[in-house]
Amino acid sequence: MTDPAHRKPEGTAAALGALLCFAAGPIFIKYLTGYVDLWTQNVLRYLAACLFWLPFLLWSLHTRRLDHRVWKRALLPAGANVILQTFWAAAFYHIDPALMDLLVKSSVIWIAGFSIIFFADERGLVQSKRFWFGMVLSTVGVAGVLIGRADFGSQTSTTGTVLALAAAFFWALYTVFARTAFRDIDSRIGFGAISIYTVAGLAGLAAMFGDTGQSLAMPAWPWACVVISAILSIALSHVLYYAAMRRIGATIPSLVLLTTPFAVLAISRVVFGESLSRVQLAFGMVLLAGGALAIWSREHLRPPSAQ
Repeated sequence: MTDPAHRKPEGTAAALGALLCFAAGPIFIKYLTGYVDLWTQNVLRYLAACLFWLPFLLWSLHTRRLDHRVWKRALLPAGANVILQTFWAAAFYHIDPALMDLLVKSSVIWIAGFSIIFFADERGLVQSKRFWFGMVLSTVGVAGVLIGRADFGSQTSTTGTVLALAAAFFWALYTVFARTAFRDIDSRIGFGAISIYTVAGLAGLAAMFGDTGQSLAMPAWPWACVVISAILSIALSHVLYYAAMRRIGATIPSLVLLTTPFAVLAISRVVFGESLSRVQLAFGMVLLAGGALAIWSREHLRPPSAQ
């Protein structure tokens, strides 16, 4: 069994890898809004991610390394993921990538609450003043970035905000369900199973509400964007995220991902001309400071047996 002392560096590295991969997703999704509807985009990207891990699943089945419990355990995370992906993609049709990613970071509040309720090793956070102060700062930071928008209150902004906040809630459910389901199962196998279920759900939604024929008219580069974004921001990012959760819990990886909006903003500024006001940047720094403080408090959390 791996020494817990050695699991923290591995978990931190996995969380940082997930951060880099997740940062690419919003840029590609926003770009593809000009070519296909959200339903079609969702199923195409998840299908590519599913095919990426399918050989590993088949190999695991062939070598009898496949844990057959995974099929039942993947149902709840996959259900939450279908809903999450629907709200997530829809929001990009209304608001810009960096803002969207910032709003989804409010999921850290839901994740922390669920983790404290369901996981004994996270309950010591209730007694940490540093943790709660960090959470307050993160909440204030997200709210400040939102309110600081020039078009705050407009119909487009409001629609995008509601969709983003809904995605944040279901991201938290997905995170907790995945951590519970795959605590003792290989993260690649876990995501492979989830991706199969998710593709089935998204395909059903695309058949009912989408226009999949749009994809036939896409040039080569948008198709390349579908594949690249699927591998980076779905196939690899989720597996790295699972690996981080298995090693250091759900809260720390979620807080690390709070920094993705600034990576997204750096790219979005070049690609789409997106920018944040000084007020938004200031509150963004508050958000980062809160996340860093909460991470620091988690690093100093004593094991349940020592409390």
